[in-house]
Amino acid sequence: MSAVFITGAQSNTGFGIAELFAKNGWDVFITSRNGAEAERAAKKLSETYGVFSKGYECNIGSEQQVIDIFNDIDSTGRFVEAIVLNAANLGYGSDPAKGLDFFTQDVDEFRKVFETNLVWNFTMIRQAAIRMKEHHKGSVVFLSSNTAYRAIPNRAAYSASKGGINALSKALALDLGRYGIRCNVVLPGTIKTDRWYAMGSKQIVNGTLTPIGDISDYEDVANAVWYFATDMSKNTTGTELIVDGGMSIQLYPEILTELKRKQMENEV
Repeated sequence: MSAVFITGAQSNTGFGIAELFAKNGWDVFITSRNGAEAERAAKKLSETYGVFSKGYECNIGSEQQVIDIFNDIDSTGRFVEAIVLNAANLGYGSDPAKGLDFFTQDVDEFRKVFETNLVWNFTMIRQAAIRMKEHHKGSVVFLSSNTAYRAIPNRAAYSASKGGINALSKALALDLGRYGIRCNVVLPGTIKTDRWYAMGSKQIVNGTLTPIGDISDYEDVANAVWYFATDMSKNTTGTELIVDGGMSIQLYPEILTELKRKQMENEV
């Protein structure tokens, strides 16, 4: 039986992705740093959609834990046909509105962003790819960010790590393609997560800044992941899909033109 493996899927975007797969009859395995939350989310998927789902606690840096998780999945008789790397260290410290100042941030905090977003992902992909190689079929889907190409203030580690993800995906697309394994990247912009809503007036990006007039919800991202994970993209590998309402295509948001025009009118 085929299944999807999604990291950081206990809530928000990850859970939205998991729901789309469950709605379409896929069995779903999810991870979280909090094992109880992973189990709670998996139970909800099973009860709501009637699929097999299981949650695992997965801690950064423990390759043996990743090996044990995939061995446990093997024991269920299911094959992880698609792995979705959604979990990430967002690299903003304690305040997403401020981020991490280049001159004062702890180098260990900088390093942890890369350990999560690149090294940790690598260990999970390798275990999934070992199984995919046997079936000569599989899909690796990374969740990157439009900030890999358009930097934002005080998020150097995050932007650099997401750029690394884009490069890693292309490298793996080349190395794993001969085994029937595809690797692609979804690059969201700002997403309407619980954290985004909680920021309230401190929100830096919302629909007023995008050409399309909105930012992404979970379904927008999930649909892009679904395309890459399934046979809808069976001849697509090593590529990227930006889902950000057009934020990254513009030289500057149109609202800046309006603000400048008003400023000039007030000065006359």
